Amino acid sequence: MQKPTLNCDMGESFGAWTMGMDEAVMPHVDCANIACGFHASDPSIMRRTVALAVSHDVRIGAHPAYPDLVGFGRRSMNCSAQEVEDMLLYQIGALDGICRAEGGNLSYVKPHGALYNDMMRKPELLRAVLRAVARFDASLPLMLLARRDNREAQSLAAEQGVKLWFEAFADRGYDADGYLLPRHQPGAVHHDPERILAQALTFAHGEPLIASDGSELYLQADSLCVHGDNAESVAVVARIRAALDAL
Repeated sequence: MQKPTLNCDMGESFGAWTMGMDEAVMPHVDCANIACGFHASDPSIMRRTVALAVSHDVRIGAHPAYPDLVGFGRRSMNCSAQEVEDMLLYQIGALDGICRAEGGNLSYVKPHGALYNDMMRKPELLRAVLRAVARFDASLPLMLLARRDNREAQSLAAEQGVKLWFEAFADRGYDADGYLLPRHQPGAVHHDPERILAQALTFAHGEPLIASDGSELYLQADSLCVHGDNAESVAVVARIRAALDAL
């Protein structure tokens, strides 16, 4: 396995309301998933976050979502495949414009929240996401969930000629198939920094994780995610960075 990159969701504040600790996290990550205004962020925050990423030479990813500011993009919406494709093009284009203004480049796309989870379970939505990426810029990889069996996602991506970056979450619990546990379930989000660090190293070493049913779960990840709105994850991100650098 190649050494995985470290990514984090960023730019998720809105107006005077602050979410996450972007300034503290940015020096330690390789990739910043920047909100595009539908679940969080606004043009000013998007621009400041892009500038922060550029200053630290961090790769910038578009982090599009359902149009759900109140629910932080974590509620499923009854959107058609065409609507999903359209909203992704809108959001990716907005962030790409800001990247160009700040002397940066858009490097990949990673959907957020409920859209991310829905596309992993609904092939028609994943196909719509892939189609949007391909039509915007087929050279952009799509970052998505590494599961026990990734063949369906790989087949759909091949149809559109889009490269996939598989990711695993250092601070989330998994079911036996490699899906994230719903946030309302016990054990869905880890709050112990030592456990978050240990899970990150488990993935980095290619070792099995213990799923919610007690089975061993092997996930091959190109990137590891820590959540910027999880204070415990932020507290351990420097240690994860040092551990990855030591591999």
